[in-house]
Parts: sequence; structure tokens; C-alpha cells
Amino acid sequence: MVARLLKSYPGIVAGMKDSGGDWKHTQAMIEEFGPQGFDVFAGSENFLLADLRAGGPGCITATANVNPTAIVQLYKTWKQADADDQQKKLDATRAAFAQFPLIPAMKAAIAWKTDRQDWVHVRPPLVDLGAEQQQTLRASLDQVGFTMPKAAALA
Repeated sequence: MVARLLKSYPGIVAGMKDSGGDWKHTQAMIEEFGPQGFDVFAGSENFLLADLRAGGPGCITATANVNPTAIVQLYKTWKQADADDQQKKLDATRAAFAQFPLIPAMKAAIAWKTDRQDWVHVRPPLVDLGAEQQQTLRASLDQVGFTMPKAAALA
């Protein structure tokens, strides 16, 4: 499909986000289409460092909404000696969120970190995290040293 699109629409089709969760597939897409100027973004920060090292442009990830500082830090410093350690910290933070449905977990983290409980609510068909789930999430995020930047717009 990508090959056909690139052939049919040269200079128009510029890239894609691969959210399949299969690094080997993402890597194959980068290797095949990257040399043609086609960007393949990983769909999660779990593959950020691998994507960059393979010649990809980075990632497009939902958790950038709550963990932008650490993700951007790795993006900017991925060639430094501590890049693997940074990736491990990103992985641990993502794993804390991944214990639960992602959107309710991110909203619960925002509610916690901003002390704005109205942020915990989600719209159907999603379901708010219960009090016990929120406590488990907070404990997991505390364990990995999660911080969230202050956002004046949330106050």
C-alpha cells in the first residue's frame, strides 16, 4: 500500500504512524521507505529510541500528553550515552499507565497531579478509573518517579 501511494502521489504522501506495536514491522517500513523520504513514526514511546536509531523521525504517542518532558528529552539527546537508560524510564512510565485503559489512566494522572478531580471523568464508552485503580496508578507512577509539567491552562 505504501509503495503504491508513493508511486501514485510522489511528494504528497510523506509518512505514517505505525501503531501496530510490532517493532520489526516498523523497522522494515523505515528501511524500505525511509530512503525515499517517507517518515515512519513509532506509535509509542516504547519504540522511540529504536525508531531514531533506525533512521526514523520519532514517535506519535498518546502519553506525550502527560509525559512530554521525558519524551522530548530522549528525542533531543538520543545519541548520548544515557539514551538507553532514558528509554528504560520511558518504558517504565508507559507500563504504569498501561495497567489500565490508557485514556482513563492519563486523565486520572492529570486529576491527581493538578488536584482537579473533574479531570478524572471520561465520556462513554470509556469508564473512569475507580478509586482503587487510581491509587494503584498513583503508586506505580510514584515508583517510577513520574512528574508532569505544570499547565496553567489546566488550573
